[in-house]
Amino acid sequence: MKISYNWLKQYVDTDLSAEKAGELLTASGLEVESLEKIETIKGGLRGVVVGEVKTCVKHPDADRLSVTTVDVGQAEVLHIVCGAPNVAAGQKVLVATIGTKLYSGDEAFEIKKSKIRGELSEGMICAEDELGVGTSHDGIMVLPADTKIGTTAREYFNITEDYMFEIGLTPNRSDAASHIGVARDLAAVLNCQNSTQTPLNLPDVSAFKSDNQNLVIDVKVEDTEACPRYSGVSITNVQVKASPDWLKNQLTAIGIRPINNIVDITNLVLFETGQPLHVFDAKQVKGKQVIVKKLAKDTPFITLDGVERKLSGNDLMICNAEEGMCIAGVFGGQKSGVTESTTDIFLESAYFNPVSIRKTSKFHGLKTDASFRYERGCDPNITIYALKRAALLMKEIAGGEISSEIIDIYPQIIERKKVEITYAQIHALIGKNIPESTIRNILTSLEIEIEKATDTTLHLLIPTCKVDVTRPVDVIEEILRIYGYNNIEFDIKPNVSLSFGQKPDPERIQNIISDFLTDNGFFEIMNNSLTKAEYLKEIPELKAEENAYILNPLSKDLNVLRQTLLFGGLESVVYNINRKTANLKLYEFGKTYKHNPDKASHPDVTARYTEELNLLLFISGNTTAENWKVKQEKTDFFILKNYAENILKRLRFNILKFNIDASQQSYFAEGMTYRLNNKEILSLGKISAKLLKYFDIKQDVFVAEINWSNILKLMEKNEVSYTAVPKFPSVRRDLALLVDASVSFAEIQKIAYKVEKNLLKNVILFDVYVNEKIEAGKKSYAVGFILQDEEKTLTDKQIDGIMGRLTYAFNEHLQAVIR
Repeated sequence: MKISYNWLKQYVDTDLSAEKAGELLTASGLEVESLEKIETIKGGLRGVVVGEVKTCVKHPDADRLSVTTVDVGQAEVLHIVCGAPNVAAGQKVLVATIGTKLYSGDEAFEIKKSKIRGELSEGMICAEDELGVGTSHDGIMVLPADTKIGTTAREYFNITEDYMFEIGLTPNRSDAASHIGVARDLAAVLNCQNSTQTPLNLPDVSAFKSDNQNLVIDVKVEDTEACPRYSGVSITNVQVKASPDWLKNQLTAIGIRPINNIVDITNLVLFETGQPLHVFDAKQVKGKQVIVKKLAKDTPFITLDGVERKLSGNDLMICNAEEGMCIAGVFGGQKSGVTESTTDIFLESAYFNPVSIRKTSKFHGLKTDASFRYERGCDPNITIYALKRAALLMKEIAGGEISSEIIDIYPQIIERKKVEITYAQIHALIGKNIPESTIRNILTSLEIEIEKATDTTLHLLIPTCKVDVTRPVDVIEEILRIYGYNNIEFDIKPNVSLSFGQKPDPERIQNIISDFLTDNGFFEIMNNSLTKAEYLKEIPELKAEENAYILNPLSKDLNVLRQTLLFGGLESVVYNINRKTANLKLYEFGKTYKHNPDKASHPDVTARYTEELNLLLFISGNTTAENWKVKQEKTDFFILKNYAENILKRLRFNILKFNIDASQQSYFAEGMTYRLNNKEILSLGKISAKLLKYFDIKQDVFVAEINWSNILKLMEKNEVSYTAVPKFPSVRRDLALLVDASVSFAEIQKIAYKVEKNLLKNVILFDVYVNEKIEAGKKSYAVGFILQDEEKTLTDKQIDGIMGRLTYAFNEHLQAVIR
């Protein structure tokens, strides 16, 4: 939210610097995220002055240039070469002197002393667009003859400087969604800090009165739940034209583009008071009736942006006797808006139910300054003040006449909430005994009325603008933020609580693996937990009925919680590849979510869904960056397998205890699955060509997914024990096995460990041989077997016996032939 400091000081009389005011606002809970100095014309036209053209002759070497002398009030006249066709002697002009910086957007152009076609030029005579005061470039600006020479452009154009606060407004602070709201907090802080009281100066509307009854419009509110209060007034004979400079400057300072005087006034009042207003062209109020109601579902309605929208059936509409004119509190209609031909208007100031506006805004995807405030809750008791303020401005600026009494339909008055609070509660929660006089001062400054006070208790009436203050604790928060969190001293006695974290510590373990992966060249990614249900069609294993759908999705692409990290990861892969980063090593820790259809009616809502933490690794492209010394090699399945197994080893899991099988996942062209204690721990493989094509990825991608939730459960039972380093040497024996091409090394490992459980320590695959000399459909594995007895040295007889049993088992189960 943007706040102009000059505007703010209209309501609070202060000479604080903008920086100090920003500090006070931040300390009071209105965080100033940025502070920017702004001017009505960028650069302030420093160095630009009024001058008089004394002489003007044609340039001797250029037909389109003129050589002039200009008096700018200095000791000597300036020699300036000018290319404008309308320059002439005797004119009063604006001259940018040497060193002046003129801006075009964010780009600056500095005026320098130069020679143009051999003639000296000591400045520039400026056109409108060069100064930023207009768009014309037909010629230089010619000023009235009585303009004083030497007058600065800053003075001539009444250029003002301001400071703009960017405030990070939290959703509960709808009372501060305006300049007056922010000024109220600033005044309260100043009153708390100073002995003198700084009042909140609001614009006076006591002069409001009806001029005649020439335009009386009947108002009916059919849905008082969605519209608890509706106020309006008619104004005739307005002249729709450009706003005066002061109004344009105030709006421009906070980034609002001026449109015309009527619309600009409604914007001024909106950002001043926080109360949205809407103006209808009275000629479009058919039947001289305004009816607040809901129209049938799918009723077409064209909004101000020219888009036809279908109403939901729950949208509150402002209608005339025949049709809708405005989506209440959200967006106006195309037909009823103010145009240059408008002379009579109906001005609306209403309070709408925040829930109703939020649903309508969400349904149509419309976010406006009005809906922003209505959704959070406006003040129902400021509608009349805002209406009078706007009407008086329209009389002053647009020459209108107030042609009806104020219509105010308010069947059920929204009363101020009552809160009873004791000084003891305040002191106990804040942790400091704040003087009672200071507490009362803060409450009064915030317009919280003290209805009744005793020695121990305050009976308070909360203003209706503070929708979030309903309990004693809320009042204490208001007191504390104005008093200042930094003014609460720390106790010199430290208090320490001893706690024992769970073991294993999930966060520590995750950090260990994150460091391991980062040290190995991986980059961490973080994707949205929301994804699109359409992805499920690409993986049959993911069931649509297990999707956790979002009730109010932001879009069709974010309508369901992810069942897998795969899709988000592939989006990151294609994002990087499209930006010429093709060599990728990525990892992501993230949760996945599933709906449990069989427990859809379970009384415990957490039982209806399953939430798991997973770790996903991606590698793609080349193993190393391009280098003259290193030959480029593509990443492959085994490189990823090595990283994945090293993660398990780093967590002290014995790879030999895992059951390893070929993966059945449809999105893998080839893959493996690791299980331990009947729990799936790791699956890894090469992404299928079909899925790569869906994501428009034209290079191989390898993925490993670790079920981190299962890892943590197993680690709880995984006891660490120390084993002494063996004193006796290990022995290696190699076999060359000719097997069917379908046989995997994992099968050889499984059989080997089953045959010899005690002395076989490791099985190594060190070569795979396939060529035309080997029988078709066959391949040769060169396998090494590491044997070791920790109690004694192995004998040749033992070794030969083990190798014999292994050879027999391979032949029996795999029909392997020893080469």
